[in-house]
Amino acid sequence: MDNLLSIVTFIPAVAAAILAIFLRGEDEAAQKNAKWVAMIATTLTFLVSLFILFDFDPSNTGFQFVEEREWLLGLKYKMGVDGISVLFVMLTTFMMPLTIAASWNVKSRVKEYMIAFLILETLMLGVFMALDLVLFYLFFEAGLIPMFLIIGIWGGAARIYASFKFFLYTFLGSVLMLVAMVAMFADAGTTDIPSLLRHEFASESFSLLGVHIVGGMQTLMFLAFFASFAVKMPMWPVHTWLPDAHVQAPTAGSVVLAAILLKMGGYGFLRFSLPMFPVGSEVLTPLVLWMSAIAIVYTSLVALAQDDMKKLIAYSSVAHMGYVTMGIFAANQQGLDGAIFQMISHGFISGALFLCVGVIYDRMHTREIDAYGGLVNRMPAYALIFMFFTMANVGLPGTSGFIGEFLTLVGVFQVNTWVAAVATTGVILSASYALWLYRRVVFGDLIKESLKTITDMSKRERAVFAPLVVMTLLLGVYPRLVTDITGPSVEALISNVETAQAVAQASSQVAVADH
Repeated sequence: MDNLLSIVTFIPAVAAAILAIFLRGEDEAAQKNAKWVAMIATTLTFLVSLFILFDFDPSNTGFQFVEEREWLLGLKYKMGVDGISVLFVMLTTFMMPLTIAASWNVKSRVKEYMIAFLILETLMLGVFMALDLVLFYLFFEAGLIPMFLIIGIWGGAARIYASFKFFLYTFLGSVLMLVAMVAMFADAGTTDIPSLLRHEFASESFSLLGVHIVGGMQTLMFLAFFASFAVKMPMWPVHTWLPDAHVQAPTAGSVVLAAILLKMGGYGFLRFSLPMFPVGSEVLTPLVLWMSAIAIVYTSLVALAQDDMKKLIAYSSVAHMGYVTMGIFAANQQGLDGAIFQMISHGFISGALFLCVGVIYDRMHTREIDAYGGLVNRMPAYALIFMFFTMANVGLPGTSGFIGEFLTLVGVFQVNTWVAAVATTGVILSASYALWLYRRVVFGDLIKESLKTITDMSKRERAVFAPLVVMTLLLGVYPRLVTDITGPSVEALISNVETAQAVAQASSQVAVADH
């Protein structure tokens, strides 16, 4: 099918345009129509995206389904996917219909709400498919706008503060990335990402303002991209926007934020930082590994001190993203496979946990842990689902959460045993805060009067969780569904990085000998 990637990317945007132009009124019928248009569009996007997965050839480590045409001012519109990006495309199209289904109870500005999520889906898909620097940057930055509106309009009491904090943190980080992109274009003479992956950026050390820069321009460019992707992940210590954004965002906003938006940072490291700046990556790997280990331990301890369910799960997300950055910068097969697997797995598990909070928030309108207790007596189906995803979040063998954490720790252990040892304590801490949360919310006697009439999950809510349960179990017992697709591309990436680092090392030795 020609232009398959563009069709998948822009189906949600077309649906958003239809809603904006043709749907009028705020009555119940108009609200219902808006929800159904969004549901049909996101479901259709997922079904069409399956053609990408079915026709994808994992043994081909290059970009596939490539579309290229001239765009504005001589710029190129170029799209494609490889073994690293194709699964993020599938994760996005898989999660969005569930997100819309979870938003069925929204009553305020329903049309605008659905338009925001549809536009957001198009922009997120564009990030994972773009093969041009300018196109990537436009998709990457434009995605801030609908998320800013989702938090700022449909969020909680402190939504304005949270939305501006989210926007400013992520936008300011990306300004440095834009400067690096201009420098890359000046050096390579192109914005074509496949060409930039083959281009060798200068790695000769030099002094800048009295500071010796090991790795030269590569290190500076790495730091510029790192500023953007580290905030997006988010990594410690630039993670503080995430708990606020999660707490104030509506349930569907939290799901998209955790399941997809955070993955853009990890994807950026895999697409740009590691392959384009291999020497800079090598220079700064110890720093990134220790930042990741600190993030896992610190945010797990902070999660233990929370009294808001969403905030606890948000800090848990930061800890789990720590495993991702560790795996990426271990730069070996297990580490990179584990990092990608962890991102996909976290999308299902963390998204499901925020949906679990949303189920009881819709009934009680509070996220305070102390407001609950003994829910198993009134909500046995909910207790079972919540237990399943709590165990998956802890990394119970048999669930996808175990595979990702185990692979990344194996990968990191080969590079730095101390970092691996510190990070492993995060497994124990995650069990502590996750089981502590579950015990206080679900177990015990039902003594609070307000909870004695609470109802169990509806058929719609159970239908939303069913695909997430299936995927979490399926990937837990058959991880090759992911690793068979990512493996060859990851192997090629590692080979290219090691070759570039070896060449740079040989060049520096020659330069020292000549000197």
